[in-house]
Amino acid sequence: MSQTFLGMPSGPGVASAPTADAATGSASTAHTGGWRTTVEIPANTLRWGRTFPAAAHETLQNTQLRRNLGHATRTIRGKRAMRVEEMPDWEELRRAAGAVKNEVMSHLPELLERFEANVTARGGIVHWARDAVEANRIVTSLIRAKGVDDVVKIKSMATQETNLNEYLGAEGITAHETDLAEMIVQLADDMPSHIVVPAIHRNRSEVRGIFLDRMGDAPADLSDDPVELAGAARAHLRKKFLHASVAVSGTNMGVAETGTVSVFESEGNGRMCLTLPDTLITLMGIEKLVPRFQDIEIFSQLLPRSATGERMNPYTSMWTGVTPGDGPQEFHLILMDNGRTRTLADPIGREALHCIRCGACMNICPVYQHVGGHAYGSVYPGPIGAIITPQLTQGLADDDPVHTLPFASSLCGACGEACPVGIDIPTILIHLRARTVDVKRKTVPDMWDVAMSATRPAMSSGRLWGLAEKAVKATRLVGRDGRIGALPFPASMWTGARDLPEAPSENFREWWARTHPTTTAPHSGPRARSASPASASPARSGREEAR
Repeated sequence: MSQTFLGMPSGPGVASAPTADAATGSASTAHTGGWRTTVEIPANTLRWGRTFPAAAHETLQNTQLRRNLGHATRTIRGKRAMRVEEMPDWEELRRAAGAVKNEVMSHLPELLERFEANVTARGGIVHWARDAVEANRIVTSLIRAKGVDDVVKIKSMATQETNLNEYLGAEGITAHETDLAEMIVQLADDMPSHIVVPAIHRNRSEVRGIFLDRMGDAPADLSDDPVELAGAARAHLRKKFLHASVAVSGTNMGVAETGTVSVFESEGNGRMCLTLPDTLITLMGIEKLVPRFQDIEIFSQLLPRSATGERMNPYTSMWTGVTPGDGPQEFHLILMDNGRTRTLADPIGREALHCIRCGACMNICPVYQHVGGHAYGSVYPGPIGAIITPQLTQGLADDDPVHTLPFASSLCGACGEACPVGIDIPTILIHLRARTVDVKRKTVPDMWDVAMSATRPAMSSGRLWGLAEKAVKATRLVGRDGRIGALPFPASMWTGARDLPEAPSENFREWWARTHPTTTAPHSGPRARSASPASASPARSGREEAR
C-alpha cells in the first residue's frame, strides 16, 4: 500500500493527493468537500517556475478561490482598521519602528556579532548558514544527532523559504506543522498563499474535506463548524506535542542586547513546541534583529494589529539561551543569509528587509485579493513578495520568472500606507522595474521596445496624436458592455492581461470645441504664453502678491 507524506495509508478509505487536469482544472480524484490542490510543491520555494502573468491568468478563473480570498481579506482589513483607530499614536509608532529597522540595517554586522555573543553566553549554540541548502543541512544534522525521525514545527517563513519540510522528508524525517493553517496546507500537499494565514485560500468546507481525507483520526461525523474543526486539529496534534523530543521554529525577532529570541502567535501551538521538547532548533533570517529589549514594545503593538486585527498576540513567547530544568535543555540558533546580504547592498531595495511579516500589505492589495498568493510563484506573495523575492534571488533576467514580480502591482500605494514599519513598497517596485529594464537593454529589444519606438512619432506630434485619437474610436466596434476584452496582435499582448475601456464617443478636443466655441481648441504642441503679467486680472495679481 502506498504512503502519503505523513505516512498514512493511501487506500480506499483515504484519498490520495489530488491532481488537476490541465485543460479542465477538475480533480482526478473526488474529495470530501470538493477540495483540490492545483499547485505542486516546488523544488525552489522562491521560484516556482511560472511568470506572474501566466499564473494569474489561471487563478483569476478560480471563482471559489476569489470568493475565499475576498471574504478573508475584507474581514482582516476591517478588524485591523478598528484596532488602528484605537491608537492615537499609530503614526508615531510606525516612524519609531522604521527608525529601529534603519538602525539595524546600518549596523547589522556589529549587531549580529553582539547577538551571537549573548546567545552563546546564555547556553545557546549559534550556527551560520550562507544559503538555504546550508541551513537545511545544519537542521538535518542536528535532528539526526538526536536519533529521532519525527519533529514538531512552529509556523516559520524562514523554513518555508528553505523548503525544510521537503528536505527533511527526503532524509527520512517527518516534520509536523502545528499551526492550524500550516497543518491544513501540509495535509493537502498544498503551498501557502499568505504570510500570516497560509490557508487563506481555503474555506471551512474545504478544510473539513481535507481533515476527513487526510488527517487519519478525524471524527467521521466532523462538520464544518470552526469549533469542531479546531477541536479535531487539537486532538490530532496533542500526541505529537507529547512525544516530540525535537522542535523546529522560526522567530519574529531576536534582541542583540540580551540574546533573546521571540515568537508571536495566536494559537498556543508555538508555546507547546517551545516548552515541551528537549531540543529546540530555531532558523532566523539575519535581518530579524532589534538592537534593544525595549524595542520589542514598539513591534508588539504594531504586529498583532496589522497581522490579525488583535490588540495583542494571545501568546508571546521569549527565551534567552537555556534555563536548567525549564524548557528545552539544548538550544540551537541558525542565522541564515540566503540573499539578504545582496539585498542589503542596494540602498533603495534594502528597505524590504524591514519587513516584520505581518501580511498587512496583502490584505489591502487589490491585485492579491483577485489573483491569490499562488500567482506570485513564491512563498513570499503579495506586494512584499514582489520586492523581497527578486532581491533574494537576484532574478532580473527575461528567462527568470521572478523578473515579472515587480510588475505585479497597480502602484495604487495602499500597501505602503498599510505597512506598520513604513516600507515604501511602491518606490521599491519602481526601482526594481527600472533594474529589470536596464538588464534588458543589454540584450535584443523585445516587442515592448519595438512598440514604444513605433508610437514615438505620434506621441511627439500634436497633429498625429489628434489623428490617433480619432482612429481609436474604431475600437468601439469590438467593445462589449463598455469594455474591450480582446484585440488582435500586437494589442493582444495588453488585452491578454486586462480589459480596456471603450473609447468615448467624444474625445477631449471635440468636447472643448463644442463647449467653448469662441476659444481656441487646446493642443499638445508648444505654444506661446496666452497672457503677460500686465494683462492678469487684478484679483489674481492680488492673490499672487499675498503669497
